[in-house]
Amino acid sequence: MAGRQDELAHEQEVVDELYARLDVLRERARGRLRDVRREGPSGSPQNRSERDAFATLYEDRAAQLDAVEDRLAFGRLDLDPEPNADSGGEAGEAAVRYVGRIGLTDDDQRSMLTDWRAPAAEAFYRATSLQPAGVRRRRHLVTSGRRVTGLEDELLDLDHADDEGTLAASSLSGEGALLAALATRRTGRMSDIVATIQAEQDRVIRSDLAGALVVQGGPGTGKTAVALHRAAYLLYAHRRLLDRSGVLLVGPSRSFLRYIDQVLPSLGETGVVSTTLGELLPGLTATAIEDGEATEIKGRLLWADVIRRAVRARERVPERDLRVRLDGHDLVIRRRDVRDAIARARRTHKPHNEARGGFVRDMLARLAEQYQTAEGRDLTPEDRAVVLEDLRGLRDVRVALNLAWFPISPKKLVDDLLSRPHRLAEAAPELTDAERAAVLRAPWAPWTESDVPLLDEAAELLGDDDAVARAEERALAAERAEALAHARSVLASGAAAGSMIQIDAETLAERFASSGPRLTTAERAASDRAWAYGHVVVDEAQELSPMAWRMLARRVPTRSMTIVGDVAQTSSHAGARSWSAALTPVLRDGWRLEELTVSYRTPAAVADAAQRVAKAASLPASPLTAAREVPGAIVDARVPDGGTRAAVADAVGSLAREFVGADGAGRVAVIAAADAVAGLRTAVEAALPDALGAGEAARLAAQRPEDQQVTVLAPREVKGLEYDAVVLVEPADVAAGAGGWSDLYVAMTRPTQRLVVVHERALPPGFEG
Repeated sequence: MAGRQDELAHEQEVVDELYARLDVLRERARGRLRDVRREGPSGSPQNRSERDAFATLYEDRAAQLDAVEDRLAFGRLDLDPEPNADSGGEAGEAAVRYVGRIGLTDDDQRSMLTDWRAPAAEAFYRATSLQPAGVRRRRHLVTSGRRVTGLEDELLDLDHADDEGTLAASSLSGEGALLAALATRRTGRMSDIVATIQAEQDRVIRSDLAGALVVQGGPGTGKTAVALHRAAYLLYAHRRLLDRSGVLLVGPSRSFLRYIDQVLPSLGETGVVSTTLGELLPGLTATAIEDGEATEIKGRLLWADVIRRAVRARERVPERDLRVRLDGHDLVIRRRDVRDAIARARRTHKPHNEARGGFVRDMLARLAEQYQTAEGRDLTPEDRAVVLEDLRGLRDVRVALNLAWFPISPKKLVDDLLSRPHRLAEAAPELTDAERAAVLRAPWAPWTESDVPLLDEAAELLGDDDAVARAEERALAAERAEALAHARSVLASGAAAGSMIQIDAETLAERFASSGPRLTTAERAASDRAWAYGHVVVDEAQELSPMAWRMLARRVPTRSMTIVGDVAQTSSHAGARSWSAALTPVLRDGWRLEELTVSYRTPAAVADAAQRVAKAASLPASPLTAAREVPGAIVDARVPDGGTRAAVADAVGSLAREFVGADGAGRVAVIAAADAVAGLRTAVEAALPDALGAGEAARLAAQRPEDQQVTVLAPREVKGLEYDAVVLVEPADVAAGAGGWSDLYVAMTRPTQRLVVVHERALPPGFEG
């Protein structure tokens, strides 16, 4: 015991040194930020731009250092010693390497802490007794704040066992630390798993950037956590590329994104664009709900052709020639001229709105030729310019050319298509009358998530008239070149002065080269529909339609993607039951599959019951092995007719007393069919004062659902979330809902500790063992 206390004291000294170094770096970053701000806004535009750029860099660095406060260091590797040249090649002392959230060095650039993403830290997650990779002992540090509270050792080389009885390696790396983390009460926010990443997860996290990686895994296998840690790893390993092109994270709901929003900052990364499909287009939030049939129909890839036809329908030859009059001359907008001008504009392969300028210029030139013939003389360049301007100002000419090549926005095009039967029939002959009727709606109805890929397709085909943007880009080219040269000189002088900012000259030059507000890569990407990302992460990816995949692929030309999901949990009518069927039409053979097979979150009894239900329903569930047993994990609470609400309220009260604490930790969810949620919420809120205190119900009602310690939700609202305990109400009703058995599979697998099943009706097949 005395030896163990000595080990704790030693590790506490190390951790104290690391935090002391962190505090020094924080103060340096803040001091440099204060110095930059103290200079104020005076000076030349170049000087002001430079100060703003460095202020942003120091702000980012300070935020990164603040975000890694919790569990700064969590691991230690005792490594085989390197041969000592001074001792004739004999081994020297064993090397010790500490692993943590970020890398730290002292003032002499000697390593104090190794970033978990660095190659030197890989053995912390992958070394085993069979393949120790030069590791003698792996130690997990258990900390609370800045205090070391425990140690867990795994001896990988038995020849070097010490007198303290170091623990042998287990099948799960850091099993004690892992199980302790899993048993911790939920907080309404996902925490990172950086200290307890398992070997199969680490393999996925460090997989190559190139191509699309599909991570299939059942409930509780850590798919979301792996995706987030992979994003952090890629930003570390490919900083130069991804800092400039950005990473896009697409989640199933805004509540889900709030649930995970602390993970990446805690890993030192803040530059990821997080969004839902409904918010992917700048300036649009699609939240309206539609039935499953319309969702499925609008998710089909045939809509790429439908939208293309709808755009072509705005480029049409008039039914007859049209006469116009200018300066006493009769001119004719001929059908054949319009036909030729349309064909010529289409051959440019520009988007509709951008190609329209060429069409208009062509038609005006043809009319000017008629005018010249009527005048009986050759027009001078000055006269021709005046005639063209006069023609452009004629109302009849403007109307005729607009009708022939109609300028239109993506929203107007798609709204016309979905609200005007003749437009839809013209553009979508593949659809049956019944299918067209299913997607038709009132003009300017609120947008739904399945409308967003159609709007994006329309925006791609319509485009914008970007002549002004191109002119501005040319004007800035010289300034960028000058800024790049200046940035290189600044970085060279900064290196000589011992600057701690790690940034390349090109990135710094981008900050120098323009005036106005300094936007991060993430901010610029989020506001630009056509932004090309370096990598895209998609969570709950099984819910995406073929058209949604087409939209996302457009945003990552390299097709570098991390796609995580479980095809057994698909609830959307437009979603996937097979990764091959979903991805091959868009990605061809540019994707590869990895499977996660160990469920860390879900107790074994719950996982086994969920697997039986999936098998009975013929869901394509992945093989799943639960990592832990939890006594009493499933409670079957059958009630007499009419007793469901009271039984749910009683169950919530009991679970809240056991799992919900006054410190804000601990979560209980009631999951029921969508049409039962409102009534059950009333019953649960009435029960909360007895369970949590007199003022609790009012406080919880004002919070967002994911922040409530007790909440009532439908299955689709809990995708990707987890709770300490779940009250599942009438499983048969959940299975009969819009998401079918997949919704039941999702609902069953949300708890980390206990599942209470409240039902009057018989349980569905496979539910009971």
